Amino acid sequence: MDQSNRYADLSLKESELIAGGRHILVAYKMKPKSGHGYLEAAAHFAAESSTGTNVEVSTTDDFTRGVDALVYYIDEATEDMRIAYPLDLFDRNITDGRMMIVSFLTLVIGNNQGMGDIAHAKIHDFYMPERAIQLFDGPSKDISDMWRILGRPIQNGGYIAGTIIKPKLGLRPEPFAHAAYQFWLGGDFIKNDEPQGNQTFAPMKKVMPLVADAMKRAQDETGQPKLFSANITADDHYEMCARADFVLETFGADADKVAFLVDGFVGGPGMVTTARRQYPNQYLHYHRAGHGMVTSPSAKRGYTAFVLAKMSRLQGASGIHVGTMGYGKMEGENEDKGIAYMIERDECQGPVYYQKWYGMKPTTPIISGGMNALRLPGFFENLGHGNVINTSGGGSYGHIDSPAAGAISLRQSYECWKSGADPIAFAKEHQEFARAFASFPGDADKLYPGWREKLGVHR
Repeated sequence: MDQSNRYADLSLKESELIAGGRHILVAYKMKPKSGHGYLEAAAHFAAESSTGTNVEVSTTDDFTRGVDALVYYIDEATEDMRIAYPLDLFDRNITDGRMMIVSFLTLVIGNNQGMGDIAHAKIHDFYMPERAIQLFDGPSKDISDMWRILGRPIQNGGYIAGTIIKPKLGLRPEPFAHAAYQFWLGGDFIKNDEPQGNQTFAPMKKVMPLVADAMKRAQDETGQPKLFSANITADDHYEMCARADFVLETFGADADKVAFLVDGFVGGPGMVTTARRQYPNQYLHYHRAGHGMVTSPSAKRGYTAFVLAKMSRLQGASGIHVGTMGYGKMEGENEDKGIAYMIERDECQGPVYYQKWYGMKPTTPIISGGMNALRLPGFFENLGHGNVINTSGGGSYGHIDSPAAGAISLRQSYECWKSGADPIAFAKEHQEFARAFASFPGDADKLYPGWREKLGVHR
């Protein structure tokens, strides 16, 4: 059934749709299955994503036709398909009239992912008009709140040196807290790794009091504030809140230094919104474990990592992991810096659409996955700034001297890049950074050939 007369209008101009402010625009890479025309398949896709199905139904009226999703641009050669979704299509809260990501996803990537005439379809970008931006929660806290706690300027406060307690599983409460204390003697920020929660060998009600005590002791010894991101991920929002309430009570006077980590991809938008709305005074740390199943460049369905990050800002994530842009161990490319720019700036060009955020608070890029002091200068040079949270697990606990030395080496790496110094010359004056070369010789050989001779290392 060809529905292109109803669900496609290629005379629509994107600039006019944006100026009108009444549509959410979504750009896909779509390929029909063999034997199906491109426009016909695109129109069926738009129908299934809005008011239609595969047949005409008797309950359709003129008003219904007015909220049809419309294909407004196609390029079969590049598989480029763009659809305009009227704002009125999307579900709104009955409690406060706000928009919700679950409704956005239900329409733009719901049933259309299983349609029989579509070989694949993947979202590469979307555009939110100003009215939609106003109707999403957005972040309640951002990196400036972290900088304020750390005693830094609230603009361009710079690099936050963080880690992940390693090993990710297998530590009992006392060694877990000791590992936190060791890092905090040199670093700023510790997060739970995403599997860490309430294992039988490390019950949360035993671990968290010890971590809170480790924070206090590290602050006393260094004279510096410290930050902790506690994993409150759970299937049930009552369990999430029980974990969050316990953590806040346990940290007491230091509760403002606690972020809440949620596994937003596997847990879903409801988990993120529960944390955002129930605990607006805490920094909301969005961990995206599992996202590669749909965002990987090898995946032809789903959406990209860029789209995931953009949605996280709408949901209210204070920070989200954005990978290492090819400088760490995870899949990624230098060009992924566009993800960071989109979530941290008030307006930015995406892969397809230019998005304005109209004053919505930014979401911090959190850099994690195989980073150490030797890899960071190249990362900062590619990104163009260091206003990020970096959680280096192996890069801290793998330092040859201590986790504290590892943390200091990370901060020194930032100072090296910021000053424009040659890393080898800088290392000669900064012990912890210099020892990172011996700690990670494989990276040192690759990134700084001849470092042994230059630094006088003979083993």
